[in-house]
Amino acid sequence: MTERISIGQLYPNAVSPASTRRTPVQQPVSTSDNPTFQKLFQEQFVRFSHHAEVRLKERGIQLKPEQLNKLSNAIDKVAAKGAKDALMILGGNALIVNVPNRIVVTALDGNSMSEHVFTQIDSAIIIS
Repeated sequence: MTERISIGQLYPNAVSPASTRRTPVQQPVSTSDNPTFQKLFQEQFVRFSHHAEVRLKERGIQLKPEQLNKLSNAIDKVAAKGAKDALMILGGNALIVNVPNRIVVTALDGNSMSEHVFTQIDSAIIIS
């Protein structure tokens, strides 16, 4: 026997199969077509920054569920127009919203709004 046998080789002259079967490679699903749960969750709800929560408490502003729904719809409208930071007037209160992240950045009541200059916003909406 002059044939060389390697470790792990049971038969020295084993016949290889005639053809190998290839399974088609599946392409990963694009995330742009199927958004993740977290992205859908963030797109549906309005969030409040810590600063906004403090301002709401300080100024005694309480938003009802129907007001939050109106706010969410308003964010959708200004987002469709390409807004980044918006001033939203809701029930006599002013809210500054970061539109892409759907985060209320700060809040002012009617008394705090008088003669107040709003800067660094690119859109405004009055929610009735």
